[in-house]
Parts: sequence; C-alpha cells; structure tokens
Amino acid sequence: MPIAPHYSMLGHGPLVLLLHGAGGGWRAFAPQVEVLASLGFRAVACDLPGYGRSAPVEPYAFKGLAAGCAALIESLAPVTGGAPVAVVGHGLGGMLAQELALRRPELVRQLVLVATAAAVLPGDAYARHVAQCLAWLDEGRAMADIADTLLPRLAGPGALPAGVQLATWCQAQVHASTWRQALLAMQGFDRRAALAGLHVPTLLVAGEQDRVAPPETMQAMAAAIGGSGLFTLPGIGHLPHLEAPDEFGELLVEFLRQARVPLH
Repeated sequence: MPIAPHYSMLGHGPLVLLLHGAGGGWRAFAPQVEVLASLGFRAVACDLPGYGRSAPVEPYAFKGLAAGCAALIESLAPVTGGAPVAVVGHGLGGMLAQELALRRPELVRQLVLVATAAAVLPGDAYARHVAQCLAWLDEGRAMADIADTLLPRLAGPGALPAGVQLATWCQAQVHASTWRQALLAMQGFDRRAALAGLHVPTLLVAGEQDRVAPPETMQAMAAAIGGSGLFTLPGIGHLPHLEAPDEFGELLVEFLRQARVPLH
C-alpha cells in the first residue's frame, strides 16, 4: 500500500497541495504556504518520497510518486470532505502533478504547472539540464557545492535575492542519492500524448528567462491542454515561485478563486 509523504499544513479552507521540484523540499513553497493560509486556503506542502522525512519509493518512478500523492490526498479526506484538491507543481513536481491528474482525475480540481515540461526528450533544454546535474554527481561534487553553482544559473535577472537564497539552501539539503533518482526518473518522462486528457482548469506559469523549461515549451503544453493558459513572468528564470513570490502569489490566488487563467 502506498505510503503518504510527510507534509506541513497551514490554514483552513479549500486544500492546495504543493509539489516541489527535484532540488526542493516542502520549504521551497514557504512563501505560498503563508499567503494561501492568510487568504482562506489550506496549504499542504509535502516532501516528495526520499526528501526530508518522507520515505523513499522503489522503483523511483512517476507511477509510485503519484500513488504516494494520491494516498496523501485520501488521508486528508477528514479535512476536505473527500472533495478534489488543487495541485501546484514545480519542475519535477509539475510532472508529478500531470501524472497524478491523469491517473487519479477524481482527486484533482485544478492544476498549476510551474516551469515544467510534458516530456524530457534527448537533446532538449530539460534533458541537457538533467545531464549536467548527473555529471556533477558523477564527479562526486558535494550537494552544497552543486547548489552554489546551479542556482545562480537557474535564476533570471529579475529574481528576488532572498528567493534564490532559499532555493540554494533547499537544493543543498537534498540527499545526493535522492536527487540522482529524481533526475533519472525525469529522463524517462513523456506525457505529451496524454495532455488532451487533462480536463481540469489549468494554469501554466513560465519564467521568461528560464533556460530549462523555456516559455515556448510551456506554450506547447498550454496549447495541448484544453481550457488552459500560460502566464510568463518577465525577467524570471526557472524558479518563478521563489524568484517572484509576490507576482506568483497573485496569479495563483486569482486562479484558485476563479478557476480561470488570469488575464495578461
């Protein structure tokens, strides 16, 4: 039976599940947890399997990760009344959000996909990013050293310094073995053909300066998901929720409240 991952919860109201990226942890959504809780939502930020206090899954693949997320949502039925929840995912978490919505659509009422992709294909920007990260691990570099090298490359020129600092700290806390498993799982991810099967309101958020999941990649996703739309944050890189937490928070709350894509 799938084991629900460890999570932090704050607030009362409609539940919003926050799924972090490969270099994150539940604290990577700290700004959004506070904003959501203050505005009438119940924010749940979890550590994905193998991160923080969450038990790992074997094999480390999206099927098992989605099963764990589904178990978490079902375990929260006493506070949700069994109602579907909004799911926000960044990077790896955005891929997981797609997987969860496709495998267990009855659990998801809204999707917010942040700086992510529907597939990691040989030679594309996301694949090059994953390959570089794996190469650093193969060289035996420490996670703190990788974090100090990687995060300045991921952030755009308009990034909030404190947000990049938090992202760097989160990356440094990830176990190298977990990061490797997550990166390898992404290499085999391809849900392009299934995107038309997503039938929930979906907001995609891209960073204008994102070199991992560039806006054109996310625009193709938006075109394939019926009823979805893309919002691009100027001057921002691969971490919109941390580089521009205020702007991202406004987009997120408006979408969650109205179940439609905010106007540009």
